Amino acid sequence: MPPEIHWQAIALRLALTVLAGGILGAERSRTGHAAGMRTTLLVTLAASVAMIQMNLLMQSNGKPPNSFAVMDLMRLPLGILTGVGFIGAGAIIRKGELVLGLTTAATLWFATVVGLCLGGGQLILGSTSTVIGFLVLWGLRGLEAKVERYQMAELTLQIAEGRLTPEELRHRLNAAHFHIKSISVTNCVTEHRSRYDCELMWPSSKGSGAVPAIVAELERLPGVVELGWRGINPGQG
Repeated sequence: MPPEIHWQAIALRLALTVLAGGILGAERSRTGHAAGMRTTLLVTLAASVAMIQMNLLMQSNGKPPNSFAVMDLMRLPLGILTGVGFIGAGAIIRKGELVLGLTTAATLWFATVVGLCLGGGQLILGSTSTVIGFLVLWGLRGLEAKVERYQMAELTLQIAEGRLTPEELRHRLNAAHFHIKSISVTNCVTEHRSRYDCELMWPSSKGSGAVPAIVAELERLPGVVELGWRGINPGQG
């Protein structure tokens, strides 16, 4: 028979849960995310309360004294994890090629696991995980901005026929440190134009969505009729 959980232990678990949820949620609120302190705190508390309830029911081995039915106690934490999956999916927003909310969804999932640890009595593990999670969210933000990452974009260029060959365009893009994923050429014989459609990648340490200088250089080329640029930003928190 598992040892009885006294109210002092329950109070300590809940207090640490509130502290952990507040620490993780404060970072989300500080950076202006919708799922901020209150949402993160409620998710962490829900997980902790579910584990405390499971520990209390373990004293009866999941079988109420007036019933022959035996409950599967592990369904409580598993149900919490499943429910948080729906909340995390709601935090992720996709606008075309732009994906937002991935870090927020991961934070909610992480906060749930922390709540399960604290509610289950794994106080050292839950507290240590909280500190590590906060350092990842807050401490690595500046480092992540300095890490080289690749931006993606689509370039469309219409130019008078014979003014710019595919080899010359490829050379200009390579000189500007672009990686060409694909390039297609369409020649309009009647209008004496050539159309180039390119999928590009290039390294960017800041993850900026600013239009690179090569676009302005291509616009100044003689014979350019039309130029289109569509940047594709990576997922953000």
